[in-house]
Amino acid sequence: MTGRLSRHHDPHAASSAAASQLPPAFPARAAWGTADRLRAWQADALETYARRAPRDFLAVATPGAGKTTFALRVAADLLERGVVRRVTVVAPTEHLKRQWADAAARVGIHLDPSFRNAQGRHGAQFDGVVVTYAQVAMKPALHAARTAAERTLVVLDEIHHAGDALTWGDGVREAFEDATRRLALTGTPFRSDTAAIPFVTYAPDDDGIRRSVADHSYGYGDALRDGVVRPVLFLSYSGRMRWRTRAGDEVAAALGDETLTKDLTSQAWRTALDPAGEWIPAVLAAADVRLSEVRRTVPDAGGLVIASDQADARAYATHLRAITGEPATVVLSDDDGASERIEAFASSESRWMVAVRMVSEGVDVPRLSVGVYATSTATPLFFAQAVGRFVRARRRGETASVFLPSVPQLLALAAGLELERDHALDRPSDEDPELLLAAAQREEQAADSLVDNGEQGTFEALEAQASFDRLLFDGGEFGSGAEIGSDEEADFLGLPGLLEPDQVAMLLRQRRAERTGAREVPRPAPEVDHRRLAELRKELNALVGAWARRSGQPHGSVHTELRRRCGGPEVALASADQLEARTALVRRWFVGRS
Repeated sequence: MTGRLSRHHDPHAASSAAASQLPPAFPARAAWGTADRLRAWQADALETYARRAPRDFLAVATPGAGKTTFALRVAADLLERGVVRRVTVVAPTEHLKRQWADAAARVGIHLDPSFRNAQGRHGAQFDGVVVTYAQVAMKPALHAARTAAERTLVVLDEIHHAGDALTWGDGVREAFEDATRRLALTGTPFRSDTAAIPFVTYAPDDDGIRRSVADHSYGYGDALRDGVVRPVLFLSYSGRMRWRTRAGDEVAAALGDETLTKDLTSQAWRTALDPAGEWIPAVLAAADVRLSEVRRTVPDAGGLVIASDQADARAYATHLRAITGEPATVVLSDDDGASERIEAFASSESRWMVAVRMVSEGVDVPRLSVGVYATSTATPLFFAQAVGRFVRARRRGETASVFLPSVPQLLALAAGLELERDHALDRPSDEDPELLLAAAQREEQAADSLVDNGEQGTFEALEAQASFDRLLFDGGEFGSGAEIGSDEEADFLGLPGLLEPDQVAMLLRQRRAERTGAREVPRPAPEVDHRRLAELRKELNALVGAWARRSGQPHGSVHTELRRRCGGPEVALASADQLEARTALVRRWFVGRS
């Protein structure tokens, strides 16, 4: 087949055990047209695949690492040697079907992305098809017949989607049970539930919990060390929120206050994302300042805002036009024109794109460097895929910047970006934090569905002020809160757009030392330990709860009043003296002496 690479023995290919010694890339080994060079992890995975010749192979590689190049190299080799005669790629979305077909065409493999179930078979000019998981689930018997008719390689892109619904998993299993080879790919090898994924091997760990077993893994930490992906700066923004609940109560609280209940945190978060408030335009303006700084050294760098729904996406685009003076590309859904808009943005030098969900996974726009996470979705899977849109490196020194609401769920996910994960079965739901988070998310979505139905009143966002909270990088936190437009915020927004990870860390430490004025001179240990602080916080929160019940005043308003009178930061950051002063003040309220 013209244009395909033939398989040849490479004496430089290393074994899996020696992967850590491989250089970041080998020259001239990639499938032509997909990448300039074959990366070390791809070469190592290909050597493992060729040596084992497995029927099933699971490759786990962080978003942006080059899973498509690896899969097409495998496909080209199997087709060239006659091991298979047909290729079927299963992708999560319609847009990714086209993306796969374009990449395959560049290496001489012709796949039909427009294949429909009603056709029954693809045209003779094609080597196979690209379909979606939903398409397979609709007619699994059709795809089973196609697979059995010829020796077929099935590439299951982002295979965790095969567990999205019972029918999807069952359909994939039925359709491809008789495949000659199955190559499963994922950048996020975990789910927030315990639905088994077809054709994935599970083995018990030391605790007896069955976990997915990858045949080759290449995590974000590995890719960062190799310069394959960009380091990510997370800039979180807090601020004062005020809203009216469906019960008619008016509540005021700080976004990210760790003393808030799950419901109040969700409502404060929702208030921040309201397009009519001041938080969103302030954060979008800050993100655009950051994008301008990056474009000094990366002229075509682009930004992406991930919104919760179509109405918010349109409103955010209006804000961006007012901020930048140019229109933003808006991608509202996986419709007929969405792919064209994404492709046009990818090849342009426009500043901003706004999307709802479809750009969160798999979509390849390498110039995306700045993101705004303006959605209330907080599952680890969605967060990892969303951040993955910004980490694809084109040259060394590029950085990614993602702006976040300062809420505990997102900050925890940002801090754990480099953690390796496996898909676990058997874990009891009351012990699995990912399951608890997913359940909480479902509850919040269910609660949102009650809004404006006339049964429980209407949630109303009243006020949303923004303030810079902190910057997270490489497990560290920098900054201690600053006003919008302050010199401290400007220091973080103005970080150079081309820096190596160690240079980023050094510069952040230097600026922290300059801000503290202490040049980070060691200080004596505080007299009070963390246990005493925890006791003081617990006592204060109990008193605040009791006073809120007695006075009818919301918890957040009580804490605000205490901070106003006694000074100091939020409860989680307050000193022992500040906590004791607030506790004494609440006690005086109870005896009527305030």
